[in-house]
Amino acid sequence: MAGVHIEKNGDLAVLRLDKARGNAIDEPLVEEMIGAVRDLEKDDLVRGVLLASAHPRLFCPGLDLVALFEYDRPAMERFLARLLAMIRALFAFGKPVVAALSGHAVAGGCVVALTADYRLLRRGAQIGLNEVRVGLPLPWPVAVLMASAVPAAAWSRVALLGQNFTDDEAVALGLVHEVRDADGFEEASLLRLRDFADKDPTALATTKRYLRAAAIREMDAHDASLRAEFLDAWFSPAGRAKIQETIASLRGKG
Repeated sequence: MAGVHIEKNGDLAVLRLDKARGNAIDEPLVEEMIGAVRDLEKDDLVRGVLLASAHPRLFCPGLDLVALFEYDRPAMERFLARLLAMIRALFAFGKPVVAALSGHAVAGGCVVALTADYRLLRRGAQIGLNEVRVGLPLPWPVAVLMASAVPAAAWSRVALLGQNFTDDEAVALGLVHEVRDADGFEEASLLRLRDFADKDPTALATTKRYLRAAAIREMDAHDASLRAEFLDAWFSPAGRAKIQETIASLRGKG
């Protein structure tokens, strides 16, 4: 697979994002992720999964705006449906998942991280949901996911102001569970995954399913009916202008 690699480490697996443009999420990456999650779910030898990046200082910057800006509405609707299917598959995954955020995890990258059972952030790396700053609402399943992972007291700063956070503040707001230095970061993340994987797999999977059942029901109940609201914002004149402005800023940094 071009954008995702599965690496086995005994009974643990690393699902590693390894795509050009810093793991920006496009249609091929989404399909690879869905396939990888399906394969890992079926593999009885895998007891836990580490979400990680091949890029040393970037986990995932969110959607690949450069590619997706060219989509017409039917194409974007198709992509959105598959993106949300990927998020649901990660969130409903029956085995323990730890996110090793060795670099910035913003917008869609933060969303991917929030599907995990435990999140470690490299010291100095940023995490946040900055969609509103690009003129876009959170899609319904993403809002449900965020609300299930982040304490309500943090919703305004995380979702409505779209701020990014680092270090202890990210922990205090519930976006991550732990901050680690760069040295030995992935090894520490695998040790934390081992803590989960050593538990009885049936007991853990059943408990995880119970804990996430209400959120998954909420995602499924209104996902399709509310997608149009995201698409309306994406294709509005203001939305298009804001996305173009963001693309220009990204190209300027490149």
